[in-house]
Parts: sequence; C-alpha cells; structure tokens
Amino acid sequence: MAETNVEVTCLDCAFQESHAALGRARVALAAHASETGHDVDWTINRVAPGVERAGSDAGVCGIDGCENQDSPLLDWRKTADES
Repeated sequence: MAETNVEVTCLDCAFQESHAALGRARVALAAHASETGHDVDWTINRVAPGVERAGSDAGVCGIDGCENQDSPLLDWRKTADES
C-alpha cells in the first residue's frame, strides 16, 4: 500500500482523497475545483527529502535569515544590477 503524503479535502462537500504523490493530489484538487466550483484544500504531510532540503535551504519557513547561504541548491550570487 502506498504511503499517504497528501490529503485533498473539499470545503463545500464530502469529497476527500489521499495521494502518495504531490502531483496526483494537485491534479485531483484542480479537477474537483474546476468541475464543481468548490473551494478545495490540501494537507501535505510529507515531501521527498530533496524537496524538504531545498525548502529549508531557501528559508521557506518564513523567518528572515534562516536560509542557507552556502547551499549548493540555490544561486545566491548577486548580479551587477543588484550590487
């Protein structure tokens, strides 16, 4: 049985699905919203380790200064226009 990483839930009806992959969950969310006009939400329980690292390195937690300036995943060099 596949691990459930993402749960899609409709806020306007009983529609609810669980998905192992983020992409499939996004398709289900978009399809239900498009077909019904309902407000659909999702809960992401877990992402792949590489995605988690990239998010952490980018500082997506929302706290200023928590990004990883030394990350090989991000290009932190400033262009001449930014200097």
